[in-house]
Amino acid sequence: MNTATPSKTPSYDALSSAWLRLHRLGHLQNIAGWDQAALMPSKGNEARGAAMAEMAALMHRLRTEPQLRDQIDSAEQEPLDALQRANLREMRREWRHANALPEDLVQRQKIATSRCEHAWRSQRPANDWAGFVGNLKPVLAIAREEARLLGQQSGLRPYDALMDRYEPGMRCATLDGIFGNVRQWLPGLIQKAMERQALALAVDPVGPFDIERQRGLCNRVVTLLGFDFEAGRLDVSTHPFCGGVPEDVRLTTRFRTDDFLPSLMGTVHETGHGRYEQNLPRTLLGQPVAEARSMALHESQSLTFEMQIGSHPGFMALLAPMIAAAFGDQPAFAADNLHRLVTRVKPGFIRVDADEVTYPAHIVLRYEIERPLIEGEIEIEDVPALWDAKMMELLGVDTRGNFKDGPMQDVHWPESLFGYFPCYSLGAMYAAQWFAAMRRAMPDLDSRIAAGQLAPVFDWLKSNIWEQASRWDTDELARRASGETLNPSHFKAHLEQRYLGG
Repeated sequence: MNTATPSKTPSYDALSSAWLRLHRLGHLQNIAGWDQAALMPSKGNEARGAAMAEMAALMHRLRTEPQLRDQIDSAEQEPLDALQRANLREMRREWRHANALPEDLVQRQKIATSRCEHAWRSQRPANDWAGFVGNLKPVLAIAREEARLLGQQSGLRPYDALMDRYEPGMRCATLDGIFGNVRQWLPGLIQKAMERQALALAVDPVGPFDIERQRGLCNRVVTLLGFDFEAGRLDVSTHPFCGGVPEDVRLTTRFRTDDFLPSLMGTVHETGHGRYEQNLPRTLLGQPVAEARSMALHESQSLTFEMQIGSHPGFMALLAPMIAAAFGDQPAFAADNLHRLVTRVKPGFIRVDADEVTYPAHIVLRYEIERPLIEGEIEIEDVPALWDAKMMELLGVDTRGNFKDGPMQDVHWPESLFGYFPCYSLGAMYAAQWFAAMRRAMPDLDSRIAAGQLAPVFDWLKSNIWEQASRWDTDELARRASGETLNPSHFKAHLEQRYLGG
């Protein structure tokens, strides 16, 4: 005789099982994507692209199975606790997004982006804008189709619909106000910071810097920052990223022999992403409520590590002996000089190598180009002239004819990540807000970092951000962590304090 007690939440349980299956398939898809970027031989790209398109179609099919609608509606009536209701909210959100898109589009997009990204790897160093455009046009056409369908389903304008995938609830109307304000004060701050730094110039390190020694240094710094190498790895790719899954986090960086700092600080950046992933709640693994809340919050972790901690004078004092041990002692490796190097304000071509003062200008530029690009106000052929004009306006940098260090420099457009770029600057704003909250709770925080005590930062992040995952919407998470929703004034205050002395 079967004496098992029937579940009181059968629909919710069925949904949980379905999402756990999706998580496991996503695990394989993410590792295959990491391998494609880091290790796969070039002739494997077409086959890998087709395989990943097949997996994307399968997962899309599972997310759009007809019974899910009834199960989600039925689960709403079941006796769920608060955490289960948050999980159900995230399930419904994913289900709505998936059902707005046909399977054919999902497959076509995966094939087009795989082809474009792979070609970009060789087209960028060749400054081959014409070849790049030929591959990007199909990606853009599909992205516009995706934006239109998502917008029809949600009632949002096309770019808002794409941005909502990465930053739920953020809208162009809000972003225009935030970035418009940044445009007002940023140029003056850049100029003042450069004038101030001209009075105390940094000494540049003397290379070359052996790549294996750089790799060893990066591994030691990642360990110092608490990354668990038994649950992840550090490898090399054309464009640094954090991938994989919480159980197996894959970090990548890239090296150059003339300068070790871009690789080192880029690795610190990706470690912030990795620690967030490794500390998401394991008891709920496989459920959407256990995933990172948003990409701005994800970037707030990478920028907390790279800018708030990584560019802190106390942290540079920790790294100075490690750097000298890796490359031999030289005047540039004094702690105060290293701090001047990592905080040097110098407008340049490359976003990922930009200092934290000029960095927002790179994001404003991309947002002001990709929004009208997605909404059909401009075409790809218009991008170079707009890029050149905005780089000169925002940073005084001449990019004419330099496509590889201009609109071809990022992997985001080849991978159809339209709507992602704003998350970087929103993440920097959240990172400053988190540190403002930490300093209120721990007035001696800076002296503790200077003493090599990083645990208070990690403990605060784990409690307030990492373990919360997607339990709360972004505004509520920010309120619980810092007492207020996103407040960009903390970012401005942070830059003024660090670069202007108050």
